[in-house]
Amino acid sequence: MRLLAALLLALPVPLHATVRGPPPDRITILYDAFGDHPGLVRDWGFAALIEYGGKRILFDTGNDGATFERNVRALHVDLRRLDLVVVSHRHGDHTGGLAYLLKVNPGVTIYAPKENFGTFGAEIPSGFVRSDSTLPPRMRYYDGALPAAIVSSSPWPSAHFVRLDTLTEVAPGVAIVSTVSRTPGTLELRELSLALRTPAGVVLVVGCSHPGIETILRAARPFGEHVHAIFGGLHLVATPDAEIARITMALRDHWRLDRVAPGHCTGEPAFAALARAFGDRYVYAGLGTTVKLD
Repeated sequence: MRLLAALLLALPVPLHATVRGPPPDRITILYDAFGDHPGLVRDWGFAALIEYGGKRILFDTGNDGATFERNVRALHVDLRRLDLVVVSHRHGDHTGGLAYLLKVNPGVTIYAPKENFGTFGAEIPSGFVRSDSTLPPRMRYYDGALPAAIVSSSPWPSAHFVRLDTLTEVAPGVAIVSTVSRTPGTLELRELSLALRTPAGVVLVVGCSHPGIETILRAARPFGEHVHAIFGGLHLVATPDAEIARITMALRDHWRLDRVAPGHCTGEPAFAALARAFGDRYVYAGLGTTVKLD
């Protein structure tokens, strides 16, 4: 019996196995195009598991459902044990694993951007349709008897989407930040970020930062004045060096971030610039990495 007990104690415990007591506050990168974790598949896209305050939160679902499934399984992440999901925006490299997620956990609450006739479905008042009662019924919408609201569908009709367009605290110390892009190419794209209120300050998890990381930082201020760290994509992958340098210095000197953990669409030149500027406060967050939030 003593030998058996010793052998059991020596067995490795999976990273996200069920353990007694609350897990440590941490972020694990489930999907990205860089990293050196064995057994994982690199691909363009982003997904992360956030464990904070006893909550388990999935942020985005990557680009490809099969790859997302493989990485989730390899990291021993149980998607049935989620408290909520946040989908940052409608692009395919953040929504590709939704079908797999819904197969595993069909009833989970998914927070998504609120957009008129958006990918995540919508319901808007029919009053936006101008009527002309002089037309015959066959030329009128719904024969002239408009419903109270017009509902648009979604590629995931069974999903329990909660669509947001304002800063919303969804759990104690956990908020979702809503912003809108003013950038050509993604004009009017709505994006959600996740904010965690920690003793050191707010930790922000961002998908692509299409509205601009400084826009997101300003929008998060009502939830906490000081941002301690940023994880995720900063969308500087094709940005000129001068603008990368400006944003890097702004994050360090104006916003006074304590740590930065860039990923996804941040871009290799920006990785290098941020690493130089932040030094040992630069946090590597490649595919498969787990970072404690302390």
